[in-house]
Amino acid sequence: MSSDKLAQFTNQKYINLETYKKNGQAVQTPIWFVEENGVLYVRTRLHSGKVKRVRRNPHVRVTPCTLRGQLKGNWIDGEARFAHDAESERANQLFNRKYGLLKKWGDFVDKLKGSRREVVAIQV
Repeated sequence: MSSDKLAQFTNQKYINLETYKKNGQAVQTPIWFVEENGVLYVRTRLHSGKVKRVRRNPHVRVTPCTLRGQLKGNWIDGEARFAHDAESERANQLFNRKYGLLKKWGDFVDKLKGSRREVVAIQV
């Protein structure tokens, strides 16, 4: 990890991603992530609530967590954006390396269902 802010994410499998509804209410979601060059990347279904909320309001907060969302660190503010094609491709390579067969299985299931995933880049 490249910055002191991101040190708490080293060797973690999940982050809690906090996005915001139209009314300002926070929604926290445990999700897989990877990091490269000080940017955190998450993958989510194209039509998920997270994607809709990030489109409306790019301000997010993140912290390491367990699979069930139990916080393991301090919240950090960030700005989310949708990764461009080359960046998404690189992030997917990192996801394959970090999550291995579980990620590949998820990709297989998405393909069967006709689902697409979006890569979101989070700059903290």
